[in-house]
Amino acid sequence: MAGSITPDRPQVAEARQGGPLIVTEDVDLLDDLLRLCAAAGAEPEVHHAVPERRGSWESAPLILVGDDAAERVRGAVVGRGGARRSGVLLVGKDQDDPHVWRRAVEIGADHVLRLPDAESWLVERIADVAEGVGRQAVTVGVVGGRGGAGASTLACALAVAAARSGQRTMLVDGDPLGGGLDVLLGGEAVEGMRWPDFAESRGRVGSGALEESLPELHALRVLSWDRGDRVVIPPEAMRAVLAAARRRGGVVVVDLPRRVDEAVAEALAQLDLGLLVVPAELRAVAAAGRVASTVGMVLRDLRAVVRGPFAAGLDEETVARLLGLPLAGELPVEAGLLEAQAGGTPPGGSARGPLARFCTAFWERALTGGGVS
Repeated sequence: MAGSITPDRPQVAEARQGGPLIVTEDVDLLDDLLRLCAAAGAEPEVHHAVPERRGSWESAPLILVGDDAAERVRGAVVGRGGARRSGVLLVGKDQDDPHVWRRAVEIGADHVLRLPDAESWLVERIADVAEGVGRQAVTVGVVGGRGGAGASTLACALAVAAARSGQRTMLVDGDPLGGGLDVLLGGEAVEGMRWPDFAESRGRVGSGALEESLPELHALRVLSWDRGDRVVIPPEAMRAVLAAARRRGGVVVVDLPRRVDEAVAEALAQLDLGLLVVPAELRAVAAAGRVASTVGMVLRDLRAVVRGPFAAGLDEETVARLLGLPLAGELPVEAGLLEAQAGGTPPGGSARGPLARFCTAFWERALTGGGVS
């Protein structure tokens, strides 16, 4: 929670899209609720009773009713057609009030909250409605079966392809020893925040603020590393940042290291699916098997992307079978990829190239046709 921010108290404010409606005459409770709204980035509308303009009551995404106002709002929870108004929370500070549950039933409250114990939960709920949380982003992680497998290249290409198709896209560099995805995209000098700026994040990170703070490269947002010495992402920071990225919707691509520490486990827990990039050679398959075993302890949906050229006796189906993973596809070899990157074209930047076609086909299945399952 964001401490002691206390804005000027409005008497009867204009309705704000996404902001909650507060109904109370308790000055101390109102101060607390305004502070929590400020921490969540929401501007509330405040009334002492049910607003005379009923549209405000019916359209508010969340209604916070103080204990003192329960009697005054009784009956208002029933909307047009007799349907009960959802999103009503009864909020108070008396931990030992024996009648609170009766009042909650009378006003049709979804939850009963006692402050300060419920402050963190309430900030999360207010922030959700303020941000207009809808469908979360499709979140895909990419990990190499061995060093040099091409996982970072595929992660960048997937993000570039998603952005080119019009998806709101964020690329997250989860590998502090990978050299920086902003470098791979040719944007190491572009201003914006990097991972060390989020290292102390513990609570909720605003999704809009996160997006606006990051460098924009090739129509997507990139969270990468700076050139400093810090190489650790605290698990709490990974959890908070990825949760914010997902709430923004669209597509999130995460480039992951082959080791699984606490921060990587937090990232794996938020993925819809993972792609394991495996060169088609026996030593790479053996190494990838160990990675798959470790990653699979956290991530339930892990699929193999097999990269040629193929060693004798191997094809993409055989590699996937040896790993015991579903096959996501064969990653084609693209001649001149390094030269193109040196010239400023990111991986997958050539829409007609084989890498871009692979990524476009992947997103067509994941986002439209077959979903991610």
